[in-house]
Amino acid sequence: MAKIDFKNVQTMIGNGAVVNGPISLNGGIIIYGKVYGDIQTDGPLRITISGKVFGNIQASDAHIGGSIKGDNTVSNKIVLGSKSEISGDLTYRSLIIEDGAQFQGSCSVTVSYTHLTLPTILLV
Repeated sequence: MAKIDFKNVQTMIGNGAVVNGPISLNGGIIIYGKVYGDIQTDGPLRITISGKVFGNIQASDAHIGGSIKGDNTVSNKIVLGSKSEISGDLTYRSLIIEDGAQFQGSCSVTVSYTHLTLPTILLV
């Protein structure tokens, strides 16, 4: 199973909790309950098997175990766990899909141009 570092998670939405409206935060978040609204964080996001999100997601990294109905933009790695159900588009740098994950949408890979080197052209 793919791992994402969740050491600096300060926010948790507990099992049985329901949040209506957008969430914007610094740091990581773990969702056990339901969120009806967009989530934007500069840290990692984890949706557990019991977690459900009805909205768009923007995070540095994401591990999805539950369900999302919305578009997902992750600047680094996204992992779709074996029990995950995603209905929406994915934008990411690295994608891992575990056996059993359900995904309906399109994928777009972000490219970091800071790590590319241009070919050298020598004119004689």
